[in-house]
Amino acid sequence: MKVHPSQVVAGCMIIQDVMGKTNRPIIPKNTVVHPIHMRVLNQFKVGVVEVANRLSDGSPFIPEESIEYNEVEEHKKQESQESLSTLSFQEQYLEAVQAYKKWFEDWRGGTPVDISAVRKVMVPLLERAAQSNRDVFLLHHFSSKDDYYYHHSVAVGLLSGYIASKMNYSYGDWIQIGLAGVLSDSGMAKVEARIINKTGALREEEFNQIRKHPTYSYRYVEKTPLLTQNAKLAILQHHERLDGSGYPLGLQQGKIHSYSQIIAVSDMYHAMTSERAYRKKHSPFRVLEEIQKEQFGRFDHTVVQAFIKEMTNYSQGTKVKLSNNQKAAIVFVESSHPTRPMVQLEDQSIYALRDHHDLYIEEVLD
Repeated sequence: MKVHPSQVVAGCMIIQDVMGKTNRPIIPKNTVVHPIHMRVLNQFKVGVVEVANRLSDGSPFIPEESIEYNEVEEHKKQESQESLSTLSFQEQYLEAVQAYKKWFEDWRGGTPVDISAVRKVMVPLLERAAQSNRDVFLLHHFSSKDDYYYHHSVAVGLLSGYIASKMNYSYGDWIQIGLAGVLSDSGMAKVEARIINKTGALREEEFNQIRKHPTYSYRYVEKTPLLTQNAKLAILQHHERLDGSGYPLGLQQGKIHSYSQIIAVSDMYHAMTSERAYRKKHSPFRVLEEIQKEQFGRFDHTVVQAFIKEMTNYSQGTKVKLSNNQKAAIVFVESSHPTRPMVQLEDQSIYALRDHHDLYIEEVLD
């Protein structure tokens, strides 16, 4: 366990080298603490010491509360929050994408998933995204086809956490759902790079590799105490479909966890609205219509309706570009046709898009 030096007592077992400013250990690991070591820790102003949970005599080590430690941790937390507050949402998002890219390369090399590191980057971003549907709706703009998988994982986590928060899940639950979304494709690190980067159609044996990635993702996280069992199931099941057509287990309705359905819808939405190496991106509103069609038999109706409601939650006057390149403003959104609102063109004419199936919103402009 990690403790402040003021919490260390004689008999503690140091289990990690205590490093000095010269990057050399001032107290080596496996040292039994004596009063002299406690003085050294104080004189060298060491911030944190990692010790065993039992003393050298075998009795449990239960550290007393440390005011100094709390102050140090609070100061670090405040500094981190102040640093993040100076970044725009896009900048913070792009930093998270770069962090994920580094994690992904580490996983490829055999490094285990560090949930604490993922939480440190993603929890503040999830909290920020939950406060602004506008930022969440624009995530596909930030994606690039070269770094698609890194963008996709971060975006799916943010979309999943956002939708779960709007479905009235508790804070702890929607944070877990968001983290599960981020890590749902971590198992792609075990899939051959040539398959991930292939621009043409996959052969059957190549797609079979892709089908294994939810299982690989689950194996990465199955033993961590920092994710709930529900979140772990969501990672394993995020490609399952209610009609049994999904993978890796072909589960059907009744055996698929609700968390996984939130990630599944978020995954499909971001994948189809982003530019990929093998195809161009689609209009968000057309994708939402496709998801509406897919909900019957494949996706949970409650999740789909919540997703569409939040992603089409635009105020009157919102500027949009239509599929014929004309600009318009949203006048009214009907709850029965949320992806096809009534719009006013620049010439002041009004169109009810539900009556013009060849015309749709290509992009939101503001």
